[in-house]
Amino acid sequence: MKGQISLLLLFTAFLFSCTKESQPITITPEDFHGSVDKVTEVMIHDIFSPPVASRIFAYPNIAAFEILALQENEYLSLANQVRGLKAIPTPKGGEAINHELAALIAHIELSKRLIFSEDRIEVYRDSLYSIWEGKNAEEFNNSKSYGLEVAEHIATWMNEDNYSQTRTMPKFTVNTDNPSRWQPTPPAYMAGIEPHWNKIRPLVIDSASQFKPTPPPPFSMEEDSDFFKELKEVYDISNQITTAGDDSEEVEIAQFWDCNPYVSVTRGHLMFATKKITPGAHWIGITKIASRKSNADVGKTVYAYTKASIAMMDAFISCWDEKYRSNLVRPETLINEHIDENWVPILQTPPFPEYTSGHSVVSGAAAVALTDIFGDDFAFDDDTEVPYGLPVRSFTSFKQAADEAAISRMYGGIHYRKAVNVGVKQGRDLGRFVMDKLKMTK
Repeated sequence: MKGQISLLLLFTAFLFSCTKESQPITITPEDFHGSVDKVTEVMIHDIFSPPVASRIFAYPNIAAFEILALQENEYLSLANQVRGLKAIPTPKGGEAINHELAALIAHIELSKRLIFSEDRIEVYRDSLYSIWEGKNAEEFNNSKSYGLEVAEHIATWMNEDNYSQTRTMPKFTVNTDNPSRWQPTPPAYMAGIEPHWNKIRPLVIDSASQFKPTPPPPFSMEEDSDFFKELKEVYDISNQITTAGDDSEEVEIAQFWDCNPYVSVTRGHLMFATKKITPGAHWIGITKIASRKSNADVGKTVYAYTKASIAMMDAFISCWDEKYRSNLVRPETLINEHIDENWVPILQTPPFPEYTSGHSVVSGAAAVALTDIFGDDFAFDDDTEVPYGLPVRSFTSFKQAADEAAISRMYGGIHYRKAVNVGVKQGRDLGRFVMDKLKMTK
């Protein structure tokens, strides 16, 4: 009798094991949000500059989208649409591939290659691998092999975008003889970041200079000149809103859109950094909010991340092309020298030339991309900055959010008015071009 019971228990365990192994692996939009959030978390830890961060978002999303476009009839491949991208390999015949799982694996693998702290991604990845393999080893292994194959294909293309070459190019040389040219700013007086970013291969735009904006006002410290009036406006607005106190709307707006990944803090003889998300990461966060609110499925979620990240990567290339062409001095430098030596902007001045405003350009482009997906009047509550102690802000549209992001740079004391007005237009023009040129849906 005992032998019969033992055999019955073994048989029951065998049946349970077989049932467990045959469970399908289900990937949800939250799995992709989780992967993007993990990458953002590591990027904050590693302190990537805003242009480099845009590259880290773009390539993994493209890899994931390409896999899903093979499976889902609604979407069209980016091959031969995005510069230099060839069609990804198709799965080998006879293998059962979970395309959503393969897409997520490709996203994680490429993200790991693009950041410094690979171990942080590996721990996250391995925990997921263990879960998936426990559910269905065959489905997991087939999907993993295919996801890694596509990741390798995208990585080969990615590595041809001149990024590695720009790592060896000369540092930016500061022109101290010309008062109109950018000078390093306090407190860290860092060198100009990514002076060769315009040499990165664009994804969709024809060239880095395609959306070259109108130039800033001619430099002049004459009080009746347009340039000096813009400089004085920054100083006056800063004084007005700081007099009103930290609870003024303008100060709140400036702080909400700060998105400076490396703010230097000096205490006594010590200097350390407080870390935050970049402008691109803020808009990736808004993409997540919109995807969740619209109940987007996996395909639409990846589509939204991909379209927004492509627009932003090209926006940074376009903006940085102008920044190091015009090489314009920041308000802080001139105000301290000519108006008020004790003046300090509300936001810490970032370490690169002033014109045009990067946040304005990128926000304009991202807003156009998200409007193209979710519509003109898509209201949302932006809680992206809550982890950094800032309250939720609400917007009636992506355009309204972009306009606020742009003017925030002037409230913060780090940009002149023309840099934000022309910058958001530059981003919108670029964004519309990218939307018109890319055919990602049928």
